[in-house]
Amino acid sequence: QVPLVESGGGLVQAGGSLRLSCAAAERTPSIFCMGWFRQAPGKEREFVAAVTWSGSRTLYADSVKGRFTISRDTAKNTVLLQMDSMKPEDTAVYYCAATNVYYSNSDNYLLSQMYKYWGQGTQVTVSS
Repeated sequence: QVPLVESGGGLVQAGGSLRLSCAAAERTPSIFCMGWFRQAPGKEREFVAAVTWSGSRTLYADSVKGRFTISRDTAKNTVLLQMDSMKPEDTAVYYCAATNVYYSNSDNYLLSQMYKYWGQGTQVTVSS
């Protein structure tokens, strides 16, 4: 297992901002891509954003494009999710995920089953 530790969740008003952080343990297999997924009560887990470790590619769900920004700090083995202009529908448990598998078709990184390592989740609540 690759420990992934998330932080930064909390309560924010609609229109506000939060930043999530996910740190991978120092001794980890070579990570190729890290991403964020979220799951609201009674709903399926859904893709939010992902970034390749080289930084050459970022992926976003349509629902967060233009509002969320994913980035990584390779020196700290950390991926960040900056969430701006938040909406009540962003309320969910957010999970960090990582994979050390390369897929030539980067659309594979939108799929939760393609990630091997997962964090414990952090609650994000957006009030209207």
